[in-house]
Amino acid sequence: MDHAAVLALYDRDMREGARPESSDARVERTGGVVRHVGGEDGWSGVLWSDLDASGADAAIAEQIAYFTGLGHEFEWKLYGHDRPADLGRRLVAAGFTADPEETLMIGETADQLVDAQLPEGVRIVPVTDRAGVELMVEANEKAFGRDGSWLRDLMDARLSSDPDAIVALLATADGVPVSSARMELLPGARFAGLWGGGTVEAWRGRGIYRALIAHRARIAAERGYRYLQVDASDQSRPILERLGFAPLSTTTPYVYTGGDRRRG
Repeated sequence: MDHAAVLALYDRDMREGARPESSDARVERTGGVVRHVGGEDGWSGVLWSDLDASGADAAIAEQIAYFTGLGHEFEWKLYGHDRPADLGRRLVAAGFTADPEETLMIGETADQLVDAQLPEGVRIVPVTDRAGVELMVEANEKAFGRDGSWLRDLMDARLSSDPDAIVALLATADGVPVSSARMELLPGARFAGLWGGGTVEAWRGRGIYRALIAHRARIAAERGYRYLQVDASDQSRPILERLGFAPLSTTTPYVYTGGDRRRG
């Protein structure tokens, strides 16, 4: 993989050329900024910017005014290669709060088409209805130790409005949810986004995370997506590197809480 070329393609495909994540969302391009305005329970934020030191502060103020005018909390998704180099500092000065940094990791879909073995008694099933969503939320809450109501809202909205654009999976052990994951598939894009992948502590290190990646990779390949993209935590990054994913940049969510919280 040519890392520089793939990163440039990612910026063009998923950021500068972003598409709405749902039918009730929209993408707007204004000045040197591309922003996503979420629909009901959707994600709002800045996806891409092309700013210089002289205009960055004014652009930040413009986005604050716009999203707070809508009553939305929003996120400025800052990548390690974005400019100006001190954009993160400027966001904090304007009232944003930085969430933990993650690593943008990209893998070739074809490299993940393996026969991953699951532990005895564990099976992967699709999530397509409210009952499945509740089990998915239960697995997520046990895995990450935090409230999963945002995931319930997200899944309910996406399954009702754009079911073809999301793939949700649940891993169960003798019927008990032990892991969950999802994949977002934007029409016309070359990158399928892998999200979640949280496994209950007692079941970690037994191949479930790997199997969920392979399962999603097969679906992505069938639908024509060449690359898989992950915003990886410090915990998942070494696993993904062993699987052949390449770290191409960092990504840090800068959150502005000037309105109602909406999370994608």
